[in-house]
Amino acid sequence: MSEIHMIFGTGPLGQSVMRELLQRGVSVRMANRSGNRPAGVPAEVEIIGGDAFNTDFTRQAARGAAVVYQCAQPEYNEWTTKFVPLQNAILEGASAAGAKLIVGDNLYMYGEVVGLIREDLPYAATTRKGKARAEAARQVLAAHQSGKVRAAIGRASDFFGPAVLDSACGDRMFLPAVQGKPAEGWGDLDAPHTYSFIDDFGKRLVVLGERDEALGQAWHIPNAETVSTRRFIELIFEDLDQPVKIKSLGRMMMAFGGLFIPAARESLEMMYEFQKPFVVDDSKFVRAFGNHATPLKDAIHQTVVWYRQHANA
Repeated sequence: MSEIHMIFGTGPLGQSVMRELLQRGVSVRMANRSGNRPAGVPAEVEIIGGDAFNTDFTRQAARGAAVVYQCAQPEYNEWTTKFVPLQNAILEGASAAGAKLIVGDNLYMYGEVVGLIREDLPYAATTRKGKARAEAARQVLAAHQSGKVRAAIGRASDFFGPAVLDSACGDRMFLPAVQGKPAEGWGDLDAPHTYSFIDDFGKRLVVLGERDEALGQAWHIPNAETVSTRRFIELIFEDLDQPVKIKSLGRMMMAFGGLFIPAARESLEMMYEFQKPFVVDDSKFVRAFGNHATPLKDAIHQTVVWYRQHANA
């Protein structure tokens, strides 16, 4: 019988980890609040429901697991108060099981960066959500250093791909494009911005779970070439064989949207990422484990295919 790998979260990242594990013949258990099986999760995957803020539940869910993947998150407008408690509860579950803990993370903790975004940068975030992500990461690495849990962190930039809706390059960019409408882009559309393909993120988290030399460190997941947001959107329309249509959203427009949409309001403090170059250095991971990032045109095509099906569902 194969070992069990436990995934907290059944969203796009959790499902990308799931797909990679199933390809490797690993038994997968996933947890979400409802216990319902999302579309895209096959019957062979065990689904359990419960409150991941509750350590009794996380210990039960992680029991018998060799690796635990933290792919869960609160609502975006609740990160500042709920992200750290959620991740700590999942950490407790992994520790009780004696499992490795692999955390799917983002880049908020670094704050505004001049030059390439590297793993050795200080956690200099001044935003509320950046500080929360920094605290969560510190606690994971401290738990590893103390011997409480064996852990590693994988970090990605703004991601896109099948089933990715709530993202800067999610349903406000791809969905309008497949419907023949203008795709939305934030900030300076001509500034280079690294975007991460969701399936590359999931696959590389599995690599971190396999390799003991990854433990105790944070790693930037390899990405395809960095282009400007404008060029990224152009590639979407080229794949669709349609004229390019772009709607640019600046800070004032986002502030107006925030009057009515909590997620837009919460995005305001992160606008700096889109107002200047935002380029990720993934060379540390590439040197250690190789670079198998999906070419950008291929990743965009896979995303367009999914969004066409989603739009017609």
